[in-house]
This record gives sequence, structure tokens and C-alpha cells, in this order.
Amino acid sequence: MGKGVKVAVVGGVFAVMVGGAGYGAYNIVSAIGGGGGGGSSAADTPKSGPPDKDEVRETTEAFFGAWEKGQASQAASYTNNAQDAGALLAAYGEEARIGRVDITPGAPRGATVPFTVKATVSADGVSKPLRYTSTLTVVRGQTTGRALVDWEPSVVHPDLKDGDTLVTGESAQPAIEAVDRDGTVLTRETYPSLGPVLDTLRQKYGDKAGGSPAVELSIRHATDEADTPLLTLAEGEPGRLRTTLSAGVQAAAETAVKDYPESSVVALKPSTGEVLAVANNRGDGFNAAFQGQVAPGSTMKIITAAMLIDNGVTSMNGPAPCTDTATWQSQTFKNLTGMEPNEGATLANSFLRSCNTAFIKLIDEKPIDDASLTREAQERFGLGRDDWKTGIASFDGSVPASGGPDRAANAIGQGQVQMNPLNMASVTATAVTGAFRQPYLVPPELDGRQLAQAKGLPGGTSAQLKEMMRLTATQGTAQKAMSGLGGDIGAKTGSAEVDGNATSDSWFTGFRNDVAAAAMAQQGGHGGDAAGPIVAAVLRAGG
Repeated sequence: MGKGVKVAVVGGVFAVMVGGAGYGAYNIVSAIGGGGGGGSSAADTPKSGPPDKDEVRETTEAFFGAWEKGQASQAASYTNNAQDAGALLAAYGEEARIGRVDITPGAPRGATVPFTVKATVSADGVSKPLRYTSTLTVVRGQTTGRALVDWEPSVVHPDLKDGDTLVTGESAQPAIEAVDRDGTVLTRETYPSLGPVLDTLRQKYGDKAGGSPAVELSIRHATDEADTPLLTLAEGEPGRLRTTLSAGVQAAAETAVKDYPESSVVALKPSTGEVLAVANNRGDGFNAAFQGQVAPGSTMKIITAAMLIDNGVTSMNGPAPCTDTATWQSQTFKNLTGMEPNEGATLANSFLRSCNTAFIKLIDEKPIDDASLTREAQERFGLGRDDWKTGIASFDGSVPASGGPDRAANAIGQGQVQMNPLNMASVTATAVTGAFRQPYLVPPELDGRQLAQAKGLPGGTSAQLKEMMRLTATQGTAQKAMSGLGGDIGAKTGSAEVDGNATSDSWFTGFRNDVAAAAMAQQGGHGGDAAGPIVAAVLRAGG
């Protein structure tokens, strides 16, 4: 079973399954001909080309018939990866306790055959029906010329990926009833993108929330990802886990990311570091909002501006000339198309217009060196030290000390800098309050976690950053996205070029009263195009 769970062993389940009436009879005939998927004998010349409709029918009939009977090795022999197929099909009956298998094929679409599986899952004297649909494709074997099932774990169950398996038994962790800061229950049905987060919370805190384990059929993943429950045979007692999330802000975040593919957003309270919302619009279940590692574009200029102010290079009202181009160690940098140069620009003006060249020209001033941006990020903003303990897996950002052209690229959020929306929401929170408060989603008192510490910003630096972000939201590149929002507002836009992508990633971070939020949308264009509306919607709900 794995993970130390205890379940009464049902001896020889897979070997003694009684198949449905579907295709068991064909398997006997096929076996006489040598067990092949296409009916070829060893004396035949190997066939070539795509399998014809008869071969597709015969191969699927043979495969389904053996699967129904619980003959794992025989079923695997009709695939083009007998070793992996055999192991997973054997686990289907042994570890997963699935029996009474009845498979009904649908109408083939060329060499692809959809099918429905009806079966029974049994453990500890309890049985539950199981039903799901999947597909398989028949291909020509490269060496034998036989028609074979093109093996993928998803053939056995559509949610299985490489290395995954099915198990039935006591859940590795008791179920949890996760609730928001006000006691509202958070479910994956109501908040779909929270699904992977809730799975992780259950895995990490199930035994601390006071519940008892259920008996479940689950997908056990090859990675450290939490088990994915598929069917509950016996209910456990859910433990109650309070989070820092806000149901209202989370709902707004869920809705906002739906409009932009491959987008993520995080909202938090600058005064405490409590995470109010985390949402992703992705097909892979990856929590890019917390774990992404991508260039943040010009939102990085918040940290770069802080570095320049803290090191006495310039100030909000000090010089930051915006030129057409800037050359740093043989690499030429440009601004967004259409940006008018302004040789007399202040730092505030270059910040609100997001002028790249102004920032690049200033990083050559004393006492700035290759490590200055790294020190600012680590010591003031708490980034890049790998010590955040949010309650779930997270990436703390990375701002490596860089020489050569990357020193300039890092200053405008390209080069080697990597961030995610959690990091940039925290950057905004630090900028507007002057204090670094490590973001967290689960109160540290639950498990005694020690939150990360950093010294934060001098009061004058914070005041200048906050005012520059206010100007950006009301007069600069963030004005369109932030229009209509009342209260104390500020923002910074960004677009990050990614090699091989035709369109830049869209980045946006902002604040409204005591809520900070940051979002990114892959290939979403300029910061205000995609990420901006996401952040504005979240701030509207939370501020």
C-alpha cells in the first residue's frame, strides 16, 4: 500500500476477477493465434502503415478482454510497453482493489477508441461502484509490425500520469475542512483553482487538524504531490483547518484569472503578511502563483528604485534621464515602442512611465556594484534566501549577483531575476509599509513555524516608493487598469520578454488601502493588458 497505511489484504484479487460479458471470449481465439494484437503469425511479413479498422477492433477487444479478466501480463502484451503496462494493470487489482471490471467501447475515431469502465472498489468489507471514461489509440509496432495499444498511464485512468499508480486504503492524511479567516468553508467545487492547495494542506496538516482518515481510492503520484482522491469508500472525520484566505477575495481572484490563460494572482495584507487569495488558470495544477520562477519585467523596478534611493544615487525627485537607448557593457537596451525620451526626467517620472534606459544608466553610479541589487532584495525585501515558510510549498524569488549585461538586465526584471506573484505582492507590501512581513497562508502557531525576517526599508525610502506607485496608478502606465478604484491606490506594470515567445509576459502589482496584489499572465502582453485587470478586480474585492 505504501505510506504505512493498513488495509485488510484481499488475496489474489486481480487474478480471480470475473470479467464482464464484453470481450472475454475473443481472448481465447486470439491466444490460439499467438496472443498478437493484429492476428499476425511469426511467419508473416511484418505489416507497415497505420492499423486498419479490423486490427483496431481486434487489438482493443483482446486488450479489454484480458483487462476485464484481471490478466495483467496478457493485457500488457497487447501494448507497446508491456513492462510499464503490466505493472500498472497489476496494481489496478492488487493495490487499488478494483474488481468486477466491465469495459464498453465507443465508436472508434480512426485508430482512437473511447471506452467506459464500470467496476467495483472493495476494502475493509466495503464496496463502492466505480465508473469513468478514457481512450486508447492503436499503433503499428515498430519492430513486430503488430497492431498494439499505444501505452500511456491515462489508458487505465484518464487522470494518471507517468509514474502514478492507484491505491485503495486509509488515506495518508485525514480529510480537512479548510475554512477562510471568517470560518467560511473552502471547497474545490466553489474555488476550483484552490484544489491543489487544499490537497497540499491536507497532506501537510491533516494529522494536526483533529480529523480521522477515510478509506479511499486515490492516485498516488510519483512526485511529492499530495494523493488525489478519486472515490471514498468510508468517510473519515474531517479536521478543521483555519487559513488566512478571504472567501470574497478568493472568489474575485478565481473569476479574474479565468479571462486570461496561464495566469496567476496572489493577494495579501501588507500590515500582517496574511495571504487573502491565490488563484491560477492553468491546466497542469501547478501553483505558479506561489512556485513559479520567471522574469518579472519592470515590476522589478520597485526594488531597483529602492536600491538607488538607499544608496544615495538619486531620489524620487532626483535625476533619472530617460533616453532612447542605453548601452551597458556592449549590450544596447531600449524602451517600449513609442516612448518619448526625456533627458530631464526625475526618478518618479521614469518610474511611472516605466523607462528602462533611466534605470540602466543609473546602475553605473557609485557605490552601486554587481551585488547591490542582490543585497537590497535579500536584506530589505526578504527575497532570495530560501527561508519563507508560508504553510505550503513556495519559491522565495531569486536575484543573483550578476556582472556583464545581466547586471543591467536584472535591474529591469530580465536577465537572471526570477519571481512569482507571491514574491511581487510581498515586494509591494514591503514598499508601502516599509516593513518586511513574510507572507503566510496557514498561521505559524499551528505547527510552530518561524517566519523569515528582514530589516525592511528606511521610512524615507518607503514613502518615496509608495508615492511613485501612486503616481503610476493615477498618471502612468497603470492608470487604465486602476481607473475607478477608490481609496489609497498605487501600482507598477511590467512586461517580461521570454526567449521563443512572440509576446511578452504581462505583469502587474498594486495596492489599495491594506491589500496588495500581484499577477502575471504568460504571453499576456504589456502589464496593463492582462495582469492589470486581474489585480484591479482583486483589489476591488479586497480593498
